[in-house]
Amino acid sequence: MTPLFHRSSAATFCVLFLFSTLFSDPVSAALVQEQPLVLKYHNGALLKGKITVNLIWYGKFTPIQRSIIVDFLQSLNSQRVPAPSVSTWWKTTEKYKRGSSLVVVGKQILDENYSIGKSLKNSNIVWLASKGGHLPGSINVVLTAKDVYVDGFCMSRCGTHGSTRGTTRFAYAWVGNSETQCPGQCAWPFHQPIYGPQAPPLVAPNGDVGVDGMVINLATVLAGTVTNPFNNGYFQGPPTAPLEAVSACTGKFGSGSYPGYAGKTLVEKSTGASYNAHGSNGRKYLLPAMWDPQTSSCSTLV
Repeated sequence: MTPLFHRSSAATFCVLFLFSTLFSDPVSAALVQEQPLVLKYHNGALLKGKITVNLIWYGKFTPIQRSIIVDFLQSLNSQRVPAPSVSTWWKTTEKYKRGSSLVVVGKQILDENYSIGKSLKNSNIVWLASKGGHLPGSINVVLTAKDVYVDGFCMSRCGTHGSTRGTTRFAYAWVGNSETQCPGQCAWPFHQPIYGPQAPPLVAPNGDVGVDGMVINLATVLAGTVTNPFNNGYFQGPPTAPLEAVSACTGKFGSGSYPGYAGKTLVEKSTGASYNAHGSNGRKYLLPAMWDPQTSSCSTLV
């Protein structure tokens, strides 16, 4: 029986955000003074302490692609990397009602044979997520390959998170690989956008436009899951379509960003790749801005 669930629309780079009025006049948009951004706390539980992230790989991913994402997750608490680091980015979540979150990678389930087909509904995502178990303090993340179609993917979301209800309650998230379906929507700024200014895209830090885009979206839904796991944590707007810790800062990666321009980044001299965070095993990542509750602003690493 499919569990009851609620879904939080924590999609990164939502089409409605990036490809409508925000790209209509980026120069003017950059000159408009931003209004204070406030995410309201709705008195619900947050995820703190040890958080186990279980991964359900649906479809075909190469070992290198899987390592890019696993290294990112392991970087969230890694202190032995140069600044700016992935762990520094993640520490911002500690400012939400205080208390640290230690993220560890748990189970990894490979479903390379597309056991329920290549066209999925949200109920299928929840069913796949349930394979990770129902332990409190865990997040079951479903990652779909580039040839898997998910309802709403590319049209209104690049990833999402939510939770089930009842005795088997657990938090889950989903992110898709947009490489062949909509890189101009869900892998920006590593691909030219479908609409708006057609500036040259940034070079992906790990050489994989689809998976480097997945990291951005995974970072967004993980931060949203920790700070708003059950739809009564931190968010702005209606609970059915909330702006959360990172989705409230969509399109911002570095200082000076404005619609259509990701902002200042660091550049790897040998490859020309753009990044703003060092991770484990020598990895580099480009991570989105996160709302800082102490300053009520979107905080970037560079």
